[in-house]
Amino acid sequence: MKKIIAILLLAVTVQSASAMVSNSPVRGGFHGGGFYHPRTTVVVGGGFYSPYFSPFYYGYPYPYTAAVPYQPTKLDMQIANIKNDYADKIESVKLDKDLTGKERRAQVREFRRERDQAVLEAKRNYYKS
Repeated sequence: MKKIIAILLLAVTVQSASAMVSNSPVRGGFHGGGFYHPRTTVVVGGGFYSPYFSPFYYGYPYPYTAAVPYQPTKLDMQIANIKNDYADKIESVKLDKDLTGKERRAQVREFRRERDQAVLEAKRNYYKS
């Protein structure tokens, strides 16, 4: 038991010493005329912890939210409706067992082409008006 504790203590010491060497001003020093602030690394439970990449840095557990939530435009809603309609059509064609594979693929290609044309037309009408 004493050997295990000694080995763990030695491992933690080596890790903390290596963290100190990597953050020394001799290795960090000056870069391009400005002073380089080395990143601080702290050993926690045998692993490395960096406050720059910490989940607590940004107010964890509360996620970052924008001040104003995104409101979709009329065009965004039209495009979403067009894409949903054509996704339903394409899915129904893919599940239709009365058609052969070639006919299904041709119908899917046709629906995708129509969908792209409908989206393009919606964009044109939106920006014209």
